[in-house]
Amino acid sequence: MIEKSTLYVLDTNILLHEPFAFLSFDEHEVVVPMTVLEELDSIKDRRKDVSRDARVAIRALEDVLKDSTPEEVLAGVPLPNTSETQANPGTLSIFNDFGLEEKSGALSHNENDNRIINSALYLQEHNPDKRVVLVTKDINMRLKGKGAGLAYVEDYRTDQLVDDIKFLTKGYHKFTGEFWQQVEDCDSETTGRYTQHLIDKDIVPGAFINEYLIDEDKTFAGKIVEIRDDKLVVQDLGYERLMGRNAWGIHPKNIYQGMAFDALLDPDIDLVILTGPAGCGKTLLALASALENVVERGAYEKIIVTRSTPEIAESIGFLPGTEEEKMAPWLAAITDSLEVLHKQDESMHGSMNYIMEKANIQFKSVNFMRGRSLQNAVVILDECQNLTAAQLKTIITRCGQGTKLICSGNLAQIDSNYLTALTSGLTYIVERFKDYPGSTTVNLNGVVRSSLASFAEENL
Repeated sequence: MIEKSTLYVLDTNILLHEPFAFLSFDEHEVVVPMTVLEELDSIKDRRKDVSRDARVAIRALEDVLKDSTPEEVLAGVPLPNTSETQANPGTLSIFNDFGLEEKSGALSHNENDNRIINSALYLQEHNPDKRVVLVTKDINMRLKGKGAGLAYVEDYRTDQLVDDIKFLTKGYHKFTGEFWQQVEDCDSETTGRYTQHLIDKDIVPGAFINEYLIDEDKTFAGKIVEIRDDKLVVQDLGYERLMGRNAWGIHPKNIYQGMAFDALLDPDIDLVILTGPAGCGKTLLALASALENVVERGAYEKIIVTRSTPEIAESIGFLPGTEEEKMAPWLAAITDSLEVLHKQDESMHGSMNYIMEKANIQFKSVNFMRGRSLQNAVVILDECQNLTAAQLKTIITRCGQGTKLICSGNLAQIDSNYLTALTSGLTYIVERFKDYPGSTTVNLNGVVRSSLASFAEENL
């Protein structure tokens, strides 16, 4: 039996989520209804962050179709191959859904979503030899499409690297009982302060570089520093030594914070990703380690703090003052952490002002990061669960020589209407960087803010 070719009908939110999404369907046909172009046109002039994505999508479509005749645009213009193994090019076409007559059984033409669904229904009816798929991130639209008679309705999953958030790497492996009881064969070598163990890879299936190993009995803590064919090289960090780490007067309250401090203070780690629930200490640890690295160690020249919230793009321009003053309401979490770090000082506000000048702490908006090159700095990107993969890529590629990037976020607190825990840029970079030697991920498992916060996290 010959497998049917596939025709994908894209909703507007797909191109807003990923402006170049139409290039991700390999050798298949991609159809963009005219209503989608109308919606992109109405969005591109809004004073919102999403308007940039609309403009990028329009330019990307124009680059592919600009040299084609009207007949070719309707029939399908070949797309560039996205991989060497792809045999045939896919095609991109525009479907004039405004020419459709409203038939009995079809959805009302009054709403744009309905017009896009009717386009897919029309193409399904007139292409029985093809698998017609409506692709949308709108759950309600997927339900409406199914109810209207579409055989195939899907979410856009090209940038979704895990099927369930529980499979997302935590950055550590925790063994039941004592670690050494599960190790049968081990060669050890001591160099300087640290001892390295060569153990079988079967003990930690699916291991990645810079992942931590701990046990329930609190007798062992180590980090995978090298992966060979069937062996792992584990650096023995020592459980008590890890718990003894400190930065700017802050000591870890649990082993997860100890692992985070180890990564944050490691000069060979350029990217540290901190995930975990509210109140687990992500922002405080990031700021304390940044101050330690800049002021005490002199390893970096400045601290750049930025944060993503959906309101920044809409409201920052209407607030008075400089960029730092405009950002102040959204960066209160950072100033709160600074207060915690200096609450014992005789003059807390005087100490904060002195340290902000001494460490050259700069508050920047995510919107103004594009085009910059950040050198010799510690960059703290807070609340990055609200960023898309493309936005995070833009920020990460800004980091130049001698820059350390700390990304933190809570996947349970996504404020964006276009993202879920599975499609968040935070999830994306955790998976993409899990085997990069210069990065470490630590899931801070445990709320240390207060017993009230801990109870709320577990029970609400």
